[in-house]
Order: sequence, then C-alpha cells, then structure tokens
Amino acid sequence: MLGRPDTPKDQSNRGMVVVLALATMMMVVTAALELHISERANMMSSAVMRDRTTLEEMGASAINLAMAILIKDRLESESDSLQEDWADNETIATLLNEIPFQEGSVTLEITDELSKIQINALLQFPEGRNVNNSQQELWGRFVGGLMTAMENLEEGKEKRPNDKEKEEDIDPITIISCIKDWMDSGDDDAITGLNGAESDYYESLDPPYACKNGPFDDLSELRLVKGITPELFAGVGGAAGLSEYVTVYGAEEVENEKFTFPGKININTAQLPVLAALLPPENAEFAPLLIEYREATNGTLYVNDVTRLGWHKGVPGLAGAEIDSNLISVSSQIFRITATASLNNVQVTTTAVIERVKPKESEPWQCKVLNWKTD
Repeated sequence: MLGRPDTPKDQSNRGMVVVLALATMMMVVTAALELHISERANMMSSAVMRDRTTLEEMGASAINLAMAILIKDRLESESDSLQEDWADNETIATLLNEIPFQEGSVTLEITDELSKIQINALLQFPEGRNVNNSQQELWGRFVGGLMTAMENLEEGKEKRPNDKEKEEDIDPITIISCIKDWMDSGDDDAITGLNGAESDYYESLDPPYACKNGPFDDLSELRLVKGITPELFAGVGGAAGLSEYVTVYGAEEVENEKFTFPGKININTAQLPVLAALLPPENAEFAPLLIEYREATNGTLYVNDVTRLGWHKGVPGLAGAEIDSNLISVSSQIFRITATASLNNVQVTTTAVIERVKPKESEPWQCKVLNWKTD
C-alpha cells in the first residue's frame, strides 16, 4: 500500500529532528571533550604537585647533608675557608651521589654568610643610636667602589627619563647616612645631618611609609631606603649590587633578649669588592692578590695557611698593610645552603640559612635554621 506523500510540514519536522539529534551529539561530544580536558588538567596538576613534593623532600635531604658537612668541619677546625670540604663542589657532588634518589637530580652549594658586610653593624646595638666608626669607614670604601664600578659600566648609556634617584646625584655619604637613619632607634631626628632621611621624607612619598627606626630584619627592606636604586641593590650590566655583598645575619644576644651585631667579616671567604673595602685605600688594588694567595695550590694541596689572623701580610705588597681587627675574622658560624632539585622538567630550589651552635659545652654542635625558603 502506497504511503501518503510527505507534506512540507513532515519534511520540516524530520529536518528539525535531525538538527536536534546533531545538536545533542555535539553537546555530548563537547561535554566529553571538556571532561577529558578537565581530567587531564587535574592529572597533570596532580603529577606536578607530586613531583614538587618529591623535589622538596630531595632538597631537604641535600640541606641536611650540608648541615652534616658543616658540623664535621667544625669538629675538625675552628677556622673556615674556601680550602675546606664544605666549599669544594667536587667533594659535595661525591657525597650527594651517596644519597639514593630513584629519579631526578640535586645540586648543592654552601656559602659563608659572614663573608658579607653586616648592615646592622653600622650602628652600635642594642641601643641603636651611636655610629660604629670602623663599620662606617668600611661602608664608605665599599659603597664608593661599588658605585664607581657601576658608573664605569653605564658610561655611554642614555640617561633614563624620570629616574629621580639618579637625578638627585646620590653619593656614598648620602647613602650611608640614609641607611643609618633608617636604623636609628631614637626619635625621628636624623642623626646624620642634612644627608640623612627620616619619616618626614618617607611619608611624603607616594605611597607613603614610615622610617623603620630599628635594625634590618630582611635585606629586601634596603630597597625602601632613600638613595637605594634598583640598580644599586640588585646590580647592573653584569655587576652585582648590594644584595650580593650585604647580610642581615650575625646577631649576638647580649642580655634580656637584646642583640648586638659584631659585623666581623671572614677574610678567608669574602669576595673581591669586600676585600678591597677591608684594605686601606692605598692597598685596595692588591685585593685580587688576597684571593690568589688563599687559593694557591701545589697539585691538589693548598700551600698557604689561612687559619690565623694576619695571614694577609704574607701576600706580596701587603706586608705593612693594617686591617682593622674589629672588622675581620677567620671563622664563621652562619652559612647559606642552596639545594636545587630537578625531576620531569620541574625544578625546585630550597635555600636555608643556618647557624652552627653549641647550646652547652657538654652538648654536641647543632645547626639551627634561621631561615628556610622554597621557590
């Protein structure tokens, strides 16, 4: 029996059904695709989190190894220098290979935090009012040398517009004065004269903030001080800035939970700009010879003894050079440990600043963590 011919209305209804069916299929496919993408993203996120947790544990293991190396070093010697195992990359790499990581790799570096200039030592704490003359002279030589080096690198470059700090013609004396006034624990009258800066200056900025009137707790605070440009803080043109050579660590408790900052620098580990600042101005050019002397070897053996103060006088040209005994030492108790762990194209860097301490004479040496940061 022949069916009734399709009417235009029937054809339209069938077309609508096909369209709805296709639309439904598209919705299902889209939903499935979005679910797949979401699940894949969750899986990848979980994998990254898993790897990051693993890397953090690997970094912590490496830092504990570094602490063990530093404790062993203290038991063997009261001095600290770059001639020792803690500063030898090959020795550290060999010891790291003894840790049985199933996957991934770790690099480890130990540096002496007291090879740097202690910024809080500019004032005599705990009072925080009087200037430490030895430190002030050191800072004058150091900042002057650092700014000269940066100016030499920037010669020939166009001066940037709106760079107000540079336009103010900031000099080393002004910078040192501003740092001291930032720490001055008294009232807001600048202790350094016209070159200083107290709260009235900082409160006139946009946005305004107050002068701290206390010691630096973190080196990043230095960027808030008048005259400290980003270039002076972080460096420019391949030259390092203040952040490379200055530290806030090295406090010593005196009484009633009050602290002072001796500010002695380990001449055995200090970098070139710091060594040049430690020497009298007329001898500053001999600073590279200090590094050559303490690193001189005969085969695999170091040939010069740097375990006692005064070894610098054995360097040719420095026999009569006097370095202020209030500024230097040949030992350290505070170190910066950096562990970088890598796995599946993920990298995590853990940095710990530790202090070797001996709570009581009858107790063993320990490593006290002063700061722990994971990036």
